[in-house]
Amino acid sequence: MGGWVRIVGGSVVSALKSRRDLALENVALRHQLMVLGRQPRRARFKDRDRLFWVWLRRIWPGWHRALVLVQPATVVKWHRKGFRAYWRWKSQPRPGRPRIDPQVRELIHDMWRANPTWGKPRIQAELRKIGIEVSDSTVRRYRPPRSGPPSQSWRSFLENHVRDIAALDFFVVPTVTFRVLYVLVIMAHDRRRIVHFNVTTSPSARWTAQQVVEAFPYRAAPRFLLHDRDSIFRGSFAERVEAMGTHEIVTAPHSPWQNPCCERLIGSIRRECLDHVIVFGERHLMRVLRSYASYYHNSRTHRSLDEDCPDPRAVEPPVMGDVVALAQVGGLHHRYTRRLAA
Repeated sequence: MGGWVRIVGGSVVSALKSRRDLALENVALRHQLMVLGRQPRRARFKDRDRLFWVWLRRIWPGWHRALVLVQPATVVKWHRKGFRAYWRWKSQPRPGRPRIDPQVRELIHDMWRANPTWGKPRIQAELRKIGIEVSDSTVRRYRPPRSGPPSQSWRSFLENHVRDIAALDFFVVPTVTFRVLYVLVIMAHDRRRIVHFNVTTSPSARWTAQQVVEAFPYRAAPRFLLHDRDSIFRGSFAERVEAMGTHEIVTAPHSPWQNPCCERLIGSIRRECLDHVIVFGERHLMRVLRSYASYYHNSRTHRSLDEDCPDPRAVEPPVMGDVVALAQVGGLHHRYTRRLAA
């Protein structure tokens, strides 16, 4: 009964409406029937349907009375979303100065980050040298924010000082008769080279100081010498090192990680050589260490040296011949090289 009352009431109200309102109401209802016919289970409005209701809302005050499938607030939300999209389109940059290539922008960023002491003119000049012409305002625009004064990275700092750093340390080797031999290793940080090594049964400060002098003759002493807190590095050793103009860097107690390069070298000598050899005496140990040092310098590649050796090793292309293996360190290791067939 209530449904018939609403129908009769609606008919009376429609009779009082103007022809324009009746036509717009008819269009609105027909559109909703079309949406239901397209998807009977669940009405889904497409972009063109939303545009239709946004347009109808602007020209007809009674649009909400003909709305059945969605709430009036939904149409208002569509209208606001369309407003934002319109102004986003209208605010797009108009044709003018050509945009900078993304690779050039990234290159400018990298130059600013990698060269903190450079200024805008220096970067602009460097770009010009590689054929890239940009204005000073462009270089300034892509400068990354900097919170403090310009400073090089730790990697750059260490690379600038690595040629001035040497390190030394002792390790022990037992012999076949269970005697203990002490091996002193001195290495340079720049190319991970073994500068000097020697063997003794009773190390002393005077003996150790003489080894440092033999390792760095003719005023070739490093600026910094890194070692631990062993008592052997005091007294006459400290005096001799100071006379050479070398500054001692002493690690913290129980902190071998503060002398990483030398500790890693000693570990490599043990794992790759001495753990597989029974040492008979000092002369035998020196012969084994000389063999390993030759392999270490000329054949063994290092990740820290970009897969190269302390003494640079040339890349051999396939045209140089077949691959042959050369035994080194008594056959513990091999070097692979190319040779033309005879």
